[in-house]
Amino acid sequence: MGVAVLAYSGWLLEFFLPTGVSPVGDPVEALLAGPPVFRILLAVSGLAFVLAGPPLHRLGPVQWTARLSSISVSAFGVVALLQAAYPAQSVVLSSLATVVLAVGVVSLILWWPPGWRALAVAGLVVVLVTWAALVLARQLDAGEGVVSRVEQVVRAVLYGVGGAYAFIKPAPRHAPRGG
Repeated sequence: MGVAVLAYSGWLLEFFLPTGVSPVGDPVEALLAGPPVFRILLAVSGLAFVLAGPPLHRLGPVQWTARLSSISVSAFGVVALLQAAYPAQSVVLSSLATVVLAVGVVSLILWWPPGWRALAVAGLVVVLVTWAALVLARQLDAGEGVVSRVEQVVRAVLYGVGGAYAFIKPAPRHAPRGG
């Protein structure tokens, strides 16, 4: 997960490389049409997310909600790979990535313990607010670049929190027995 989140945050290189992309007006996906490093980093992150899913699958409890969490990590990776391969469709794929992320966060709400669950609820609220802000920015044709970059930060932080949970508090492999 660490490699996935780090590579997914590769868009931050735009502040050090000449891209011709406006961080205020252009969506972060516009970087994919620029220097190849952005597509490469997105592809690396996508592959890392895909590969992170199966180990997370084994760490979570044996219930559909935990399984959905690990599946959503891999699905997010597939979407990132598609964005890297088809940058012209990246805005549509970015919306799909948000849906996949939201489904994954909802699944965490359903099985994480209370303290962590509160983080997941807060994360879901932030995901939905940033998504709504991005849709609004696109409709108003103002500030889309800023909002899309905030969305990228939110995604990276949420996957970082998810990775921290898997590292710090791995769940039991077996479902609890009734007693």
